[in-house]
Amino acid sequence: MSALLETRSVSKFYGAFRALDDVSIALNAGELVSVVGPNGAGKTTLVNLLTGLIAPTSGDVLFKGKSIAGVGPVQLADHGVARTFQLIQIFPQLTVSETIAAAVVSRQRKRWHLFSALSADRESSARVREVAKIFSLGHRLDTAAAILSQGEKKLLDVASAFALDPQVILLDEPTSGVSTADKHGIMKTLVEAGKAAGVQGILLVEHDMDLVAAYSDRIIALSEGQVLANLPTADFFADPQLIEAVIGKRRGH
Repeated sequence: MSALLETRSVSKFYGAFRALDDVSIALNAGELVSVVGPNGAGKTTLVNLLTGLIAPTSGDVLFKGKSIAGVGPVQLADHGVARTFQLIQIFPQLTVSETIAAAVVSRQRKRWHLFSALSADRESSARVREVAKIFSLGHRLDTAAAILSQGEKKLLDVASAFALDPQVILLDEPTSGVSTADKHGIMKTLVEAGKAAGVQGILLVEHDMDLVAAYSDRIIALSEGQVLANLPTADFFADPQLIEAVIGKRRGH
């Protein structure tokens, strides 16, 4: 069975700087895979390649065996891959309902010719309420995003991506800025929401190793633009030198 999302011998250079060098990774159906590494390891570059924001210098990015290198996030969403939007940073005045609706409408626009405007509006409203409920935001539909708690803002951010009906979702530090007490609650909600929404695979970029340990099926560690390890979670955390390589360098920054 082919991978859902993968890179094959991907490299990305910025002039003489090597951000990624010959990186091959894969996300398979049913997996939550975490990407970890110290600052400067290449995590953000990898996510940007996987979501089509940038094209690789060499190598390829594939979704279900089809090249998606450099296609951009809008076209990528049509394929079935979404990453968190952080729309609330761009449009903080929008309500929870309006923020989710922006994603729902973009997803449904191509189907609207099959419906009257009224039917399309009803379908969109129902989907907004459904997504909000999955993320425990059903009681906040009319609340402006700007006045949500930090944890609720994170949930709304991810809910907008889920509203695109993706098969794969990329979560880039979804609990950053959230209190330690709330982090596990948010991750639990995200994982359960993914299953409820039919998401087939989740790629998580996360620096909180407690969350990585608790929710990952497999861990990919990057260091200086290369894959340092690609291991089941238990095997990764059984290697003290590997953990030190990932965490120790980060603490040294």
